[in-house]
Amino acid sequence: MIVRVVLAVSALVAVSLAFPSLARADTLRLRGDITAKSDVLTLGDLVENAPAALSGRPMFRAPALGTSGTIQTRRIAESVDRLDLGNIDTGGRSQIQVQRAARRVGAPEIEAALKRVLATTMGLDAGNLSVRLDGEATLFAPLSLDGQANALDVTYDARSHRIAGLIVLGERQASLRVTGQVYETREVAVLTRSLNRGDAVSQGDIALERRPRDALGGDALGNGSSLIGQVAQRSLSANAVLRAGDVAPPDLVQRGDAVAIVFEMPGVSLSMTGIANETGRLGAAVSVTNPASKKTLQATVIGPGRVSVSPIRSQPIVQASASAAPRVN
Repeated sequence: MIVRVVLAVSALVAVSLAFPSLARADTLRLRGDITAKSDVLTLGDLVENAPAALSGRPMFRAPALGTSGTIQTRRIAESVDRLDLGNIDTGGRSQIQVQRAARRVGAPEIEAALKRVLATTMGLDAGNLSVRLDGEATLFAPLSLDGQANALDVTYDARSHRIAGLIVLGERQASLRVTGQVYETREVAVLTRSLNRGDAVSQGDIALERRPRDALGGDALGNGSSLIGQVAQRSLSANAVLRAGDVAPPDLVQRGDAVAIVFEMPGVSLSMTGIANETGRLGAAVSVTNPASKKTLQATVIGPGRVSVSPIRSQPIVQASASAAPRVN
């Protein structure tokens, strides 16, 4: 009899050694760091191999939306022990971290919601407005609230440009009261890199951005495409708003250089070589000297190394018809 018992025990030990996964299949194990999707942590959230009947049992409260916290493994083990489930394999950890999943509605979405109200109820042009929120305004909401954020109870003071409102998701399941300052903006050309005096502006050097109108002044340039090919008139820093006088068209004629002097009129086209007495851009008036006659002529720059001394054609004067004039009563 003793021999049989020894042989049976030996066989069980051999099986457990040969198939350790079978021997530990139902061992309770701590899951480790987790992300909570609701405000309650269940036994199944925290422990592997928990009995199905107890898997949904509430164990701890989850952190607030968008925040994280820790739970001591000792507390988890004690809670499991009270359920008469035996020991739990903690993997040597003293605590686990719990992150609460949340939808984050940040400043861009909040600003868009406020601007929609300014446009629809107050008739303002939302495209020319910017809202600077007070403080770090972020609305944390459950992941299930995936619709558009809306602004309710909005008040706007046209004199001080202050705005306040309630940002909500769904049927006010999540809400945040915000305040801020409304600015009128305009689109301006901004440098993406520093330029030295004489550097030409290329396509990648310009970006169009919306900036508060009050801080710009009247000399800020807004048409980026018209600035391509122009030359910096002084050193300009990156992220600077381009202003009148910062850049100018390049000089097409240099003082002392040989230029082609062109004379054209109906039936006549002449060209001769002269010397430029002045530096000039496209359309600029410069004086040039005819080396043969030594005469100085007034000319207009029409291209690189080319000037024109052609007479300016007079425009016909159109007389307004008396019958077309409005009647004064």
